Amino acid sequence: MSILFNADTSDGLKITSDNSGEILFQSSGVTKGGINTTGLTGDGSQLTSLPAQTDATKLPLAGGTLTGNVTLEAITETKTTKSASFTPNLSDDGTLYSCSGTMTITMPSATAGKSFTIIHASANQITWSGTIKWNGGSAPTAATAIEIYVFVSDGTNWYANQAGTGYA
Repeated sequence: MSILFNADTSDGLKITSDNSGEILFQSSGVTKGGINTTGLTGDGSQLTSLPAQTDATKLPLAGGTLTGNVTLEAITETKTTKSASFTPNLSDDGTLYSCSGTMTITMPSATAGKSFTIIHASANQITWSGTIKWNGGSAPTAATAIEIYVFVSDGTNWYANQAGTGYA
């Protein structure tokens, strides 16, 4: 199997693999180094003489600027279950809280870019402690079914809204 990274084979980087499982790095037909099951082959210094490849559509390994839409995949949130009063610990607990029972939820320090979600699974009362700027001006009244609350911080305030109510 061969993979060609540059259409100009006289100057391009070519990676090949043979039946032994070794991967070879070649430039201008000369093997510059390789990787096998025990590690690197060659001294590696040869690889620095490979022609530089640049592509304006790709970000460098460090720095660079993203513009336009960015799609992130495979983001996993950690769920923490609570049944008594608590303060969300966004460093250790995760960002999704599954809560039940009557409780007071105290806001953590407002940190820019932080957010969390609370899913409250009972008709019990929630008391909110701390500075919260609620959508609509005041905290919603607990309903008799599952409710979802979302909190986002700008570094000064926690902004909150009841994202859903009445889930059965």
